[in-house]
Amino acid sequence: MFMSNGFRSFDLGRDELCKKLGGGFPPGSIAVIEGGSGSGKSTVCQRVAYGLMENGISVTYVSTQLTTKGFINQMYSLNYKIAHFLLKKKLLYIPVLSLMDPTPSRLDFIERLRAGKELYDSDVIIIDTLSSLIKHSANVEKSLELISFFKRLTGIKKTIILAIEPSELQSNILSELVGACDINLYLKVSTLGSSIKRTIIVNKFTGAAASVESMIGFRIESNVGLVVEIASVS
Repeated sequence: MFMSNGFRSFDLGRDELCKKLGGGFPPGSIAVIEGGSGSGKSTVCQRVAYGLMENGISVTYVSTQLTTKGFINQMYSLNYKIAHFLLKKKLLYIPVLSLMDPTPSRLDFIERLRAGKELYDSDVIIIDTLSSLIKHSANVEKSLELISFFKRLTGIKKTIILAIEPSELQSNILSELVGACDINLYLKVSTLGSSIKRTIIVNKFTGAAASVESMIGFRIESNVGLVVEIASVS
């Protein structure tokens, strides 16, 4: 459920991700999750979404990567059982694969994103990945309009989570988005021998309810999901 102070908890008994990230996201905040291809952005978003719903918080999840069937299969492969949330309308899943082509009819996606009022009925809105949606239509002016729109949503206590692949956006547009957010997580991938190490680096976390770890190591396991490492990885 909501924490007593109103924070949006995504706590699960099987890992300590929420605890290491201050106990939850503040209502009325924007979180930007950055990382390159294969860094685990989608898995982090999926883990957070499932944890939120398990704590009684409704979620809209916009995906550029998976169909509805593919998303359900992916979530179940991580042991995130979401069918009852879909049935109870605690989860609104919107696949936008058909909108990814850079044709003239797709260049107005920022305007279409702002116009989709039903997307914003949930407590938390996750867009995975925003950069893929706006890379063909974004300029500084439109990006500022989009940020302003997100800020208005936070004014009515919505929490916005945006996954971004930095290489897909111009540096000035990326800077505007990161500068406007309340929470900025960067996902780093490194190789140690034959092992892949993934780390969440917390660059910014405004208004946390409790202490936030600056670096959180994690791995991804089938039938388990996101597993937080016992020790942080540099």
